[in-house]
Amino acid sequence: MGFQISLGLPDAMRDQAAALYWEAFGGKLGRVMGPDKLALAFLADALCADHALVACNHRGRLLGIAGFKSYDGSFAGGDVTDMRRVYGRWGAAWRAGLLWLLQREVDNDRFLLDGICVAREARSQGIGSALMLAMFDEARARGYSAIRLDVIDTNWRARALYERLGFQALRVDKMGPLGLIFGFSSSTTMVRNLE
Repeated sequence: MGFQISLGLPDAMRDQAAALYWEAFGGKLGRVMGPDKLALAFLADALCADHALVACNHRGRLLGIAGFKSYDGSFAGGDVTDMRRVYGRWGAAWRAGLLWLLQREVDNDRFLLDGICVAREARSQGIGSALMLAMFDEARARGYSAIRLDVIDTNWRARALYERLGFQALRVDKMGPLGLIFGFSSSTTMVRNLE
């Protein structure tokens, strides 16, 4: 399968990107951002198009996304105002509070990955690896000498990819009681030098 990677999410692909992101992260975020219809509406509206690398086939179908975070925003960001438009005042307030607990600070020294996902039917075809290699290039172009990400304990497939690409575990954060809400018990911060 041929594909091309480019910087930026075209507006015409926002709904596809929201569905792909939700397929990958809905298991972790479903209790907080659900129901599905509302989560998809929020994501389609809030995705930061200039904070992503996208992989598309020759027909223009979205096969994968790798988002990143900077001081200017994050791919799967959005704010309380965005949440209010979809969830209402009360729904936005409690959701934003819980999601804030998952936030990771932007790092001065390392480029921060903000999620990677590949369409189910396109997995095991090198798209995830290609997106990560393109992310390394993007980080270098922005002047970073290392890249950082967080991976949850239940996502063994992603962890294996990151380890194959040279990432090393830096620390493990336990979720405690929040694990019951988000469906995972720990998150591992991993780093890879780019020099």
